[in-house]
Amino acid sequence: MPKLIAPLTDIQLRNAKPAEKSYKLSDGGGLYVEVMPGGSKFWRMKVRQANGKETRLTFGCYPEVTLAAARAERSKAKQQQSAGVDPAQHKRIEKLQKKVAAVNTFEVLAREWHANKAETWKENTAKEAMARLENDVFPRIGNRPMAELDAPIMLDVLRQIERRGAVDMAARVAAHCSSVFRFAIAKGIVKYNPIPDLRGALKPRVKGHHAAIGTDELPEFLAALARVEGGMFLPTRIMMRLMLLVFVRTSELIETPWSEIDLESETWVIPWHRMKMGRKAVNPRKLNHHVHLPRQGWALLRELHKLTGHGVYLFPNRTDHEKPASNGAILMALRRMGYQGRHTGHGFRSLAMGVIKARLGYRHEVVNRQLAHGSDDEYGEAYDREQFQEERRVMMQAYADYIDMVESGDNVIPVTFKRA
Repeated sequence: MPKLIAPLTDIQLRNAKPAEKSYKLSDGGGLYVEVMPGGSKFWRMKVRQANGKETRLTFGCYPEVTLAAARAERSKAKQQQSAGVDPAQHKRIEKLQKKVAAVNTFEVLAREWHANKAETWKENTAKEAMARLENDVFPRIGNRPMAELDAPIMLDVLRQIERRGAVDMAARVAAHCSSVFRFAIAKGIVKYNPIPDLRGALKPRVKGHHAAIGTDELPEFLAALARVEGGMFLPTRIMMRLMLLVFVRTSELIETPWSEIDLESETWVIPWHRMKMGRKAVNPRKLNHHVHLPRQGWALLRELHKLTGHGVYLFPNRTDHEKPASNGAILMALRRMGYQGRHTGHGFRSLAMGVIKARLGYRHEVVNRQLAHGSDDEYGEAYDREQFQEERRVMMQAYADYIDMVESGDNVIPVTFKRA
């Protein structure tokens, strides 16, 4: 009869003392504890491979791996053998997968994704994306393997952002995280993106237009601007006036380098890569944007050139002239005017479109091109280059003259583009 082996007990394991040489305490079924001279107690299991050779598995050290856990590992190995799987090989593959997973943490892959995308983004966009991840995601799950991250974990990360009232930020962070998961899927590291499954579990974003005054409110707005201009720094005053006259996007104005401005020929062309949708264009050369300034605008730029023309930017940062200013000056001026919440930097664009269409009678597509909105038709950009430039020049001068007449209180006569 085969010798019966009594199962081990925790008391036996705790009381097992080291000896000069290692020795074994068997639990049966190939499982045993090897007591080392230094006192460590390793769980091991003898298994016979398909080729007849004997090998052994190691399950960890007692008491970190309990008696019950070691027996569970033994049962798992026997089940694998019954299914024709080599437990030793399976364990080696599992160990390798864990090693790969430990290297491919969320932060590692997020930074790789960001570096890959940064080439197609404006500098500020890239900085903002990384700041969101560094502030709200990396501290919570940055060191966790991507393969471990599921919908409940990601929901908890995003809800912590929502709890501080930053619903819009939570949505932006979710979009970044979703992109990181898609990047990891493309690399073969994970097979599942949990972010789309969170729809309905997160608070909806409050969508709305940028605050902007209507055309009928323009006289009151201009009067309020005149009242506070005397207390503004000259560059800020010029910035506000240019926003009113030119209505490019806020970032496109404050980030403008003097190298884009030709005061002698009175031309300003914003290269495609500085435009909102420029980097997504199939043919980016079509998206260079001609900014048509009226004579009032060129006068303002010449005045500004005396102050900042020796530097890089039209509106340099006060603490670091190698960087552009922020939009804080515009927001502060609007606050002083009493228009906080009623009008924004982006609102100048809506105001201009309303005035030019309703008061001056210009066609929507002409105003739309001056706003640098994308063309709706296949040949739109070519049509823009060939036919809209002159019409836009006349339109911009008519708009500036209209502003002057409203501000002076004179009667306003709409001026429309006259075709030859």
